[in-house]
Amino acid sequence: MTYELIDVSPLPGALGAEISGVDMAQPLGNQLFQEVHDALLENQVIFFRDQDITPAQHVAFARQFGTLQVHPLVPHLDDHPEVLVLESKEDKRNAANAWHSDVTFSEEPPLGSILLARKVPERGDTMWADMYAAYEALSPAMKRYLEGMTALHQAAGAQFEKTYEKEDGRGGEAREGKKVIPPAEHPIIRTHPETGRKALFVNSIFTQRIRGVTRKESRAILDFLYDHIATPEFTCRFHWEENSVAFWDNRCTQHYAIADYGGAHRLMHRVTVNGDKPF
Repeated sequence: MTYELIDVSPLPGALGAEISGVDMAQPLGNQLFQEVHDALLENQVIFFRDQDITPAQHVAFARQFGTLQVHPLVPHLDDHPEVLVLESKEDKRNAANAWHSDVTFSEEPPLGSILLARKVPERGDTMWADMYAAYEALSPAMKRYLEGMTALHQAAGAQFEKTYEKEDGRGGEAREGKKVIPPAEHPIIRTHPETGRKALFVNSIFTQRIRGVTRKESRAILDFLYDHIATPEFTCRFHWEENSVAFWDNRCTQHYAIADYGGAHRLMHRVTVNGDKPF
């Protein structure tokens, strides 16, 4: 793909590229928007450096790609409810420290998320995995088996249960909120609505079980798929700096926040663009 207004530098690995030529504090014109959009579809996750933007500018940038989500469980800024606050000050794992796509317990999971590093320690990289590649690497027999099958996704996953056991006072609120969010049912193999490519669409945090098979069979197949998704050849890795931004396509990637920074302070702001019902 040819770009005129931006430079696109692919990362080592299966996916991902760093983008230069974009100031997220300013509105994107038609051509610049199209090039950023195309770079996202081509690379699945794109990264920007040195974006010292306000929450209002963060929200305005994201709105150019669609309507925005207000997460039902995660803490947010009081004056900008679209901006999630993802903060860690203690040495413990949370829900992001496992391979997952965001908010798949929703009937219409997100199109993508735009994550801004406000304060980051020396360690604490994030990895992304290519779900097109994960699908394509399955055997023909496994593809035939999974085609047309669906799985239930729910907020009350075992990993998610631990995320808000913190001192911010929201642990109980998050747990109560999960009880009123019904599960959603999605195809295990989804078709990307813009590229038309097929991708795996189950994840270890929110996917509960496969419909139409026994629980034992469901557990065996899901465990196989979770192990398969984490194949190193499907991944890339990004090293955070303050004011770095990651924008990923939630429809064809999963991500994993590496918890190797001990009790160091890590503060991220995330804005999420609404998506549509998987098919």
